[in-house]
Amino acid sequence: MRRKARKGGGKQIEATIDTLGGRGDGVAEHAGQPVFAPFALPGERVRLRLTGKSRAGVRGEVLEILSESPERVEPPCPHFGPCGGCTVQHLADAAYRRWTRELVTTALARRGFDAPPVAEPVFVGANTRRRAALSAVRTGSGVRLGFHGRESHTVEDIHTCHVLDPAIMALLPELRPALAQLLGPRETADVTVLLTETGLDVLIASAEPPGLKAREALAAVAESADLARLAWCEAGPGESDVPPEPVALRRPPRLTFGGTGVEPPPGAFVQPTRDGEAVLTQAVTEWLAEAAGPVADLYAGVGTFTLPLAVTHKVHAVDGAAGAMAALWQAVRKHDLMGRVTAEVRDLVEDPLTPDELGAFNAVVFDPPRQGARELAANLAASNVATVVALSCNPNTFGRDARALVDGGYELRAVRPIDQFPWTGHVELAALFRRAREANSG
Repeated sequence: MRRKARKGGGKQIEATIDTLGGRGDGVAEHAGQPVFAPFALPGERVRLRLTGKSRAGVRGEVLEILSESPERVEPPCPHFGPCGGCTVQHLADAAYRRWTRELVTTALARRGFDAPPVAEPVFVGANTRRRAALSAVRTGSGVRLGFHGRESHTVEDIHTCHVLDPAIMALLPELRPALAQLLGPRETADVTVLLTETGLDVLIASAEPPGLKAREALAAVAESADLARLAWCEAGPGESDVPPEPVALRRPPRLTFGGTGVEPPPGAFVQPTRDGEAVLTQAVTEWLAEAAGPVADLYAGVGTFTLPLAVTHKVHAVDGAAGAMAALWQAVRKHDLMGRVTAEVRDLVEDPLTPDELGAFNAVVFDPPRQGARELAANLAASNVATVVALSCNPNTFGRDARALVDGGYELRAVRPIDQFPWTGHVELAALFRRAREANSG
């Protein structure tokens, strides 16, 4: 593959790509600064146009690949490039697997972990993602529905995908005409689709509520596509304060955790794949199998780890999402688990548990968003909690939080990476920390 030079403004340089960055960009050096070049691979000689500065260095656009890496392969998806969902489909599988593990070890090395106990990653299969956050825009030729381009507001209208579950892809052709009834020219919507055990659960967020024609069209899609539920909510500032409005509820969506069924709220966050969820759940329950006393599950969501842990432990679940906590509590009451599970709505970023509050628990599990849990990690470091299990979707913020825990007297005993987002730099992981005095107990 040899790309031809393209015209355009901006300084042009030739450079050799040294490494692959955390987002999948090739990284070269120019004038003492890193240059990030999407779709370039280590070892390649490229001609770049410098397009602007970023916080980490300089952005570049590949104009021509002068010499290719032997690890370059033909991307399997025709949308690769314009679609921002995948960033490294052009990287050979063996190299991709090495890079995935290196994302974790490198992030930890930056925080002073010389030989962290990082296992080989678990890789989920293609076409297994059960949750998708899609974007829609109405154009003069119809509705474009898919993923944004990288660092772009342009929506790539996807008609095939090697990541999403086929059931989600099968919905999109039916959903586009209905969205055309909802959206005015150039108007946009966010579409969240979750494949549950009883069918697809769809949440559409737009600036304007659906009128009669849009409601009829969406209800017809729910019927023809055999959806479990289709709901609408208002997009924009304050959207979290407005409860979603059901448009069609044909049967309750259901997910099962630890043998307990939960009806998730519309748009609920869950692990993106069933297989990845199983690996993370196994790590959490295995590491806490011998833990005595109560467990706190922080950033608990709808109970992904709370309910499996409740089989053997008393668990206090905390999350800032009131809808998620309500769904968990409904499941707890329905399945007579009130003696084993308690639930609390609390903003863990603004109001993390204090060291004294954490001291009520023998073990703590926390699964924060990408920004990590800086304050919570500091409070755990100052607590007397014996065992901590950290889940993370960002190796860099995990490394920061791990450093705080270790500096506070914990030992990092194990790290298990899980690749739930194929062909990207997003890596999930589970990690076990024990107080140094507990290090020899398992």
